[in-house]
Amino acid sequence: MEDGANRKTATADSFGASADGYLSSTTHREGADLERLASWCDEASWALDVATGAGHTAGALVDTGVPNVVAADASHSMVATSVDSFPGVAGVVADAERLPFPAETFDAVTCRIAAHHFPDPETFLDEVSRVLRPGGVFAFEDNVVPDDDTLGSFLNRVEEMRDPTHVESYRTSTWHRWMENTGFAVAETAHLVKRLDVQAWIDRIHSLDAEEGARVRRTLAEAPEPVLDFFDVRFEDGAVESFGSPKALIRARKPSE
Repeated sequence: MEDGANRKTATADSFGASADGYLSSTTHREGADLERLASWCDEASWALDVATGAGHTAGALVDTGVPNVVAADASHSMVATSVDSFPGVAGVVADAERLPFPAETFDAVTCRIAAHHFPDPETFLDEVSRVLRPGGVFAFEDNVVPDDDTLGSFLNRVEEMRDPTHVESYRTSTWHRWMENTGFAVAETAHLVKRLDVQAWIDRIHSLDAEEGARVRRTLAEAPEPVLDFFDVRFEDGAVESFGSPKALIRARKPSE
């Protein structure tokens, strides 16, 4: 329990220090995935965005027409950035695995590109189900790994090398199983690949020093050929320039009573 609490504190501190970087990050601030996630919630009256980061998903929910949007994050700085950057968003400092809301408060819950930092993703899903009203929508997106163990292990290793608060990226099938075990009905799943500029990806983690950043780039550059091919690692002037980061979008629904 203490290790989990310490990890959560470290994650909140790390993201708080990087709030400005995440606000300007093209990976987080734009994309068809952001629009799609928000569109799945367009009939909601009350929506909660868990682990909101800099608030892009919460802001997209407001733009979609959801009248009441709450952005929750474990980092005070991230919550402040969200509220300041997206008018109409209310902010709450909250642990994704211990949401401070009564049962059946929201019509929709979103979580975008964040759950790979959660120590206990199944407890997170239990909390999402608890705060959702019957018939409510859960719109979810996160990094995922392929079914091949070697490829998946490589991606998790390089992610943790870059960001020690990374816990694990899971297979889409694992998320499906966990959601169904929690009682959700999975209605739709989509996959996409976001191309990450390696330098910008490294720079977003302010705690990473030059030597650590070089190690991440070297690990990508020296990866086995199957890894280079699958993640479409690209080079420019002999240096790693970018790679493809697989994501899954899942729309699930809490059964109506």
